[in-house]
This record gives sequence, C-alpha cells and structure tokens, in this order.
Amino acid sequence: MDISQTAFPGGVSVYTNNLSEQLSKNQALEMIFFYSSLRKKYKGDLKNVKKYKLPPTLFEMLFNKRSLKAPPENKFSSLAYKWRNVGIEKFIGPVDIFHSSDWTQPPSKAKKVTTYHDVVPLKYPQWSHPKIVAVHTRRLKIVEKEIDFVIAVSETTKRDLLEISKIPENKITVIYEGVGENFKVQNNRDIANFKKRMGLPDEFILAIGGVGERRNLDRVKQATQGYNLVISGTDIPWLDDSQMPLLYASAKVVLYPSLYEGFGLAILEAMSVGIPVITSNVSSMPEVGGQAALYVNPLNVDDIKKSLRGVMEDEALRKTLIKKGFENAKKFTWLKTAQETFKIYQKLYKDK
Repeated sequence: MDISQTAFPGGVSVYTNNLSEQLSKNQALEMIFFYSSLRKKYKGDLKNVKKYKLPPTLFEMLFNKRSLKAPPENKFSSLAYKWRNVGIEKFIGPVDIFHSSDWTQPPSKAKKVTTYHDVVPLKYPQWSHPKIVAVHTRRLKIVEKEIDFVIAVSETTKRDLLEISKIPENKITVIYEGVGENFKVQNNRDIANFKKRMGLPDEFILAIGGVGERRNLDRVKQATQGYNLVISGTDIPWLDDSQMPLLYASAKVVLYPSLYEGFGLAILEAMSVGIPVITSNVSSMPEVGGQAALYVNPLNVDDIKKSLRGVMEDEALRKTLIKKGFENAKKFTWLKTAQETFKIYQKLYKDK
C-alpha cells in the first residue's frame, strides 16, 4: 500500500493513516507499505515500511509518464521520454495486491486497487493548479486501462467517476471513510486552555479552509457578518489530527457550505465532538451528514444566514442536532472501512 500521501496534511492523509493502521492489525494480511518524500521523514508506527527520500515529482514521472517516441534528430531525447518503465516491485518486492494512492499509478504485476477521494482536478479543473490537473489526467488514463478495482469514498464520487471516466461500474465500489476515536467530547478545561493558547474568541463559527473556491469562503464571510468567524488554515494554522478535536469543540457551530466534496470528513469529526454542523445540500454532504446536519444552498447567502441564526440562537435546535450528530457519526468507523477494504483484497486474491 502506498502511504506517501501521509507526508501532507488533509483528508487523504487522514484516510491513509487510519486505513493503513487498521489493515496492519489484520492477521490475515501481510502488509508492505511504500513511503516516498524528499523532505518529510516517515513518523508513523507502521511496521514493514519501505522508505525512499525522493521527490514525489520523480515518482510521478517514473510511474505516470508514458513512453513517447523521441524526435530522430536528437539522439539523447529517447532517455528523456522513457518514463513509466519501473514497476513498484523494484521498491517493495513482489506482492499479490498493490493499493495505490491518488497521485501515482505505478506499473505492477500484482492486482491493482486504488482509492478515489474526489475528482476535483478532472471535473472542476478551474479549482486546481494546471500541473495537478495534468497529473490526474495522465493517471486516470492509466487507471482506466490497468486497474482491477476502484474504491470510491462516496456514492457521489462513484457517480462522478462514471461520468468523467471509462471505468466500468462493476469495477467501482463505495467504501465510506470513518472518524477517529480521538474525536469525542472534550474536557471544558482543555477547551478553555486551547482557546487561550490559540487566541480564539469565547464564541465563534468555525469554517474549514482550502485552496481555491471550493470551500465557498467568500459566501461564508458574507453570511457570518456580525459573528466571530475562524477559518482553519487561514485565521488559525493547520493543526494535526491530535489537536483537531479541541478546535471543533471550541466552536459554537461548524459551517461547511462547500461547493463540492468527495466525502466531507469534517462533518463527522465535528459531530463526534458534539458540535452542530451546517453544510451544503449538494455533492456528498447529505450522504455523510444524514439527518443530523442543517442543509443549505451553498450559493444562497441568505439561506446560510438563516440557518446560522437558528443554530446560534435556538438552544433546542442545537441540542437536537448534537444528539443526532452523535448517532450519525457512530455509523462511520475506520475499522469498518478496513474490513470492507479487506473484502476487496480477498476477492482480487481469489481471482488471481
């Protein structure tokens, strides 16, 4: 399993960390983990990790680039075009199944599984850097030809894959993400100390930051005028997973009217801590939030304002959302994610 994505913050890293940890406990599996990063050392506790101090761009060229015919007038150019000729086995040895990340798709003699968290660079290229769009476009073409099974983290992501790719539906299955056990009700003293340490106001709305327009932050700022707004990654630094429960618990409400999400892990994390969630009525958000969130049209600032006013001022509504949130979040566990992923491995192994 490629765990290189754990070098970077974000939902993909959370998924990879938690899934690999759960799979490593499965006595029926012998796991080998591939990790590559030029600047960031592997800091996890997994055993049998093959580590390489090399840049992701090199592996992208080795694993994703296609061989091209070199112009005959340049005898050296054939070297520059000879990409994607190194199998993952050169780095980790022979394996029965290889589970790739969402960045590279290396050649392999093994059965191949990959996880699609979303298709933002492919469906909404205007929200991504052109280099990222190019990488994901190249990788998708390889996935279409070579992959044996695709895990989509939501029905939304599955529908999007069927819309923008040639991957047949019988090769795609939905396996939901989970929420970490550390996301739970926090101690009041710890919350107070956290607010003081981070310079947070006593009462505030928490929004989740991100790159580009996808997180809808311009409308979030308009809708929250008159309230204290804290945007993670902007007003407060990106925090590691161990501190996120305290950040959620410090907020009065989590406002998450994203324009698109492949899953929306923040919804479950906030609910598990006991904080009401307002989120979008589009994309995967209703799948994840179930009956436990307030849903808004993310393009309608007045709609967002109305829901905010209700959660901030109506204590009965808050208590109802918090109670439903706890119940909803219990449906999503990383153990369940790992068990369903293991079933995919078993099926592929039997089909070898």
